[in-house]
Amino acid sequence: MTLRIAAAAALILGLTTLLLYLNDLGKGPWADAAARHLRRMKDRTQPPVTTEPFTIAAMAALPRWANLSVYLPIEQRGVAVEGYVQRMVRAGDDDLHLDFAPETLGPDGPLVPFLSAEITPAWHRGSRAWRYPRLVEVLRPILGGVTTWDQPPRRVRLRGWLMYDYPFEGSPPKDGFPRHVSFWEIHPVTGVELWDDSLARFVEYPR
Repeated sequence: MTLRIAAAAALILGLTTLLLYLNDLGKGPWADAAARHLRRMKDRTQPPVTTEPFTIAAMAALPRWANLSVYLPIEQRGVAVEGYVQRMVRAGDDDLHLDFAPETLGPDGPLVPFLSAEITPAWHRGSRAWRYPRLVEVLRPILGGVTTWDQPPRRVRLRGWLMYDYPFEGSPPKDGFPRHVSFWEIHPVTGVELWDDSLARFVEYPR
């Protein structure tokens, strides 16, 4: 009897944990409209039909702490933003997380305030060029690789969808890392272009 009670309790705990996890992902039965919308935005598999030139400063100026009706239309826009990847992290959900900064060196050290850009599994799985080890080699982030590069991070232009990752708004910076300039993101990233000094222009880095 005791074993049956313990097994039932473990099953209930497991189901509860699963439901809470799905809810956090925007897929659970208690997820609200904003959470379900956020999940749809993160799971986009088609690139924007067009992208407009945008800057990290312009992303920092987008509305925050707003109702879904305010930022929903903004998330229908595709952008192309120039900057430098100063850190890369493989997230627990298999997103490739890029700390995307407007410069490579700030007054307080090598890491500067940044925004996030995310290459989701739908965009990197099945690709050899967009896998983590190859992107680290190509982008030369300050943090994220196994070696220290003898050159600074690569100048890059990222294309993709605007997305407001509102659950993280107000999160304090982690110890040793600068703050986010905004929780507006390029998410998912759908295109990568690398600056070519010899051509004096950006060149597509295909998937």
